[in-house]
Amino acid sequence: MNAALHRFPLAAPAPDEAPLADALRALMDARQTVLPKRLVEPGPGADELREWLASATSAPDHDRLRPWRLVLVPAAQRPRLGQAFADALRERDPAATADQLEQAHDKALRAPVLLLVVVNGAAGDPEIDLNERILSAGCAVQNLLLMATARGWGSALTSGKALKSAALRALFALGPQEHALCCLSVGTASTRKPTPPRPGVHEIVRTLTDAGPIDGLHTEPNPDTP
Repeated sequence: MNAALHRFPLAAPAPDEAPLADALRALMDARQTVLPKRLVEPGPGADELREWLASATSAPDHDRLRPWRLVLVPAAQRPRLGQAFADALRERDPAATADQLEQAHDKALRAPVLLLVVVNGAAGDPEIDLNERILSAGCAVQNLLLMATARGWGSALTSGKALKSAALRALFALGPQEHALCCLSVGTASTRKPTPPRPGVHEIVRTLTDAGPIDGLHTEPNPDTP
């Protein structure tokens, strides 16, 4: 056995894993994006917020780099973020109208909880490339989305060109190798849409065969190839 495995005791299997798997499947099926403009008070309380954020820490993390951070933007700081959004729009489009600048600004004022997800591409071992670091952050974000769903909160990820702007990078004091990936918003859903249909396994999986990859899941030894 690999000696490294001795450092981490293996958890004992649950007596009956079926209910847990069913509950997790239901939770994943229930997760959906609720736009920030439809996320209202009440949001998580202080203890709930801390517990929710802790759910991100079980994400895979090669060499324990902790390459990502979650930056909370409290209500008192939202106007500064809104100004950064407006400045970012003006940076891209000097002809932006006052209404457009106001709309960009007001995006920062939505949802009770707003986080910026940041990845550091340089911290720790340089052999662990940016893709791995971003993947770790994505797993952390998915944990947060699922925990928000379990708590009954609505949630959403948002991105856009503003995240690469000089104004936003200055506001969050991002270093040259730090990347703002997305914003994560959480609150009470004022309205919800029906859960969208999920793709079938055949739409997201390919199987490698002697003739190359083919669409779909094929578990037989020699699947027919086109």
